[in-house]
Amino acid sequence: QVQLVESGGGSVQAGGSLRLSCAASGSADSRRYMGWFRLAPGKQREWVSSINSDATTRYADSVKGRFTISKDNAKNTLSLQMSSLKPEDTAMYYCAADPAYWGPDVTYWGYWGQGTQVTVSS
Repeated sequence: QVQLVESGGGSVQAGGSLRLSCAASGSADSRRYMGWFRLAPGKQREWVSSINSDATTRYADSVKGRFTISKDNAKNTLSLQMSSLKPEDTAMYYCAADPAYWGPDVTYWGYWGQGTQVTVSS
């Protein structure tokens, strides 16, 4: 089993920055791939970014150049540095992990955290 706990959300003005963290525990093989998703009111859960075991990264077009995903294997922590935030980035952000998948399809990810709220005001 894998446990994921997000932190770092909050309220920020447009143009500001936030850093999200996800503390991971449990089977390392089960969280070979990790990622971030977000859920905004009235929308479906949306893939934001993911990272594989070699630290190769992928980003949604909507956040490319503004967000940076990284992981610290020694601390079992996944991070998402968010800069130049926009009101449309407002959402609940979720950390996810999976042993074999790191794409944008929500249904393939096996493990999820409880989420952390990010609110960006204009």
